[in-house]
Amino acid sequence: MRLRRGPVAPFADDGCVWLPVGWKGVRGVRREASILHLDLDAFFAAVEQRDKPSLRGRPVVVGGVGGRGVVATASYEARAFGARSAMSTAEARRRCPAGTAFLGGRFAAYRRTSEVVMSLLRELSPLVEPASLDEAYVDLAAGQGHDLSVDGVTEIGRALKERIAAATGGVTGSVGIGSSKMLAKIGSDLDKPNGLVVVAPGQELDVLHPLPVTRLGGVGPATAERLHQIGVRTVADLAGKSLPDLVALAGRAHGGGLYALARAEDDRPVVPDREAKSVSAEETFERDLTDLAVLGREIDAMAARVGGRLRTSAYSGRTVTLKLRRYDFTTLTRSQTLPHSTDDARQIAATARRLLADAGAEGGVRLLGVGVSGLSVYAQGDLFAADDDGAPIDATTEPEPPADAPPEPPLPADTRWWPGQDVCHDEQGAGWVWGRGLGRVTVRFEGPLTGPGPVRTFAADDPALHPADPPDWTAS
Repeated sequence: MRLRRGPVAPFADDGCVWLPVGWKGVRGVRREASILHLDLDAFFAAVEQRDKPSLRGRPVVVGGVGGRGVVATASYEARAFGARSAMSTAEARRRCPAGTAFLGGRFAAYRRTSEVVMSLLRELSPLVEPASLDEAYVDLAAGQGHDLSVDGVTEIGRALKERIAAATGGVTGSVGIGSSKMLAKIGSDLDKPNGLVVVAPGQELDVLHPLPVTRLGGVGPATAERLHQIGVRTVADLAGKSLPDLVALAGRAHGGGLYALARAEDDRPVVPDREAKSVSAEETFERDLTDLAVLGREIDAMAARVGGRLRTSAYSGRTVTLKLRRYDFTTLTRSQTLPHSTDDARQIAATARRLLADAGAEGGVRLLGVGVSGLSVYAQGDLFAADDDGAPIDATTEPEPPADAPPEPPLPADTRWWPGQDVCHDEQGAGWVWGRGLGRVTVRFEGPLTGPGPVRTFAADDPALHPADPPDWTAS
């Protein structure tokens, strides 16, 4: 096979992208493309579409289904209408058409599918670093007998994608392979969904420099805005800035990190089975801030990032920490432990705002950070909170409940259902909750190995209806 000229040369016949070879001596990376990054495509939504045949090819939004809910994942059909992760569910409902499925999520199903994928990765190498349920790095150099040439790792990636789809019942993933973790992760995002990109050694800067600076880890909205103000919009623009300029802009640690990443210098190892202890975000300001309202908005933005990372990684935490670096470079931290674990950005922000009010901003704040620690695998309600007012909540926007239906008090917690939940009826069999409210629950009876199934409505306290485990997509 011959490659087209240029930094990216897609093959029309095999669906992967190769980037041509040529060593240029970038420091801090390997001499082979031996780090693989896997990112499962719209993972939560893909599992829902696998297990619910009536939703295949339709817009699906997974997350909080109530008025205070937040989108965890949107299928690619829903993304076409502007739905995206971390958006409020209310906004996603406004953007998506009638018939969009809004599901409360099923962590057990996602965990089970993730475990299948991670086991396939560990067959490639003993060094597998899960970053979340749907994302992981693999050190191919630590595996046995791998051909680490561009052709060799391309074949590894192609075979892995096929094995994942077969083992998970059709869930797809995008693969990036490069000489560093940064390049592998960027590669996995260049050709989504179901893509394969190999960044060949020597072409790191050719791939990296045309990209928006926001593609670099650590460049959040506030940092991006400061970089835009000095004319930095691409990674190439960033590479043109001196180390002293970036340190003055973003601080010694952050500025030095941006300087290295703009030059593709990343020697981080793949760390197997890393367990997160905390999730945090912080910003260093160009000038000291004293206005509590401005600082409050910064807290809201950071809490949104922290909450999003918690949801993606399937964690929640009990302790919220606020970090302040004052005008005189003294650093202060304040923490509050909550009664229950959370990944709700609004609760995180509200707690951090209270901590800021207690600490004060006298003299000016140079750096502000928000973090959550005391992490554990989240409970169902942490990510997929629903309203507590007893109002009807359907998986899709149609059909509407009767206009004259009398209101009812909230259902007891032990009989509450949520859209998407796995259930089993003693007579009808296995299905999932299509909607609930007004003392009733509507179920669609289907599974991953059936066609689209019928819909039936029952009393919410029907003794024949029970919560169930996720269906087995591998059953014969």
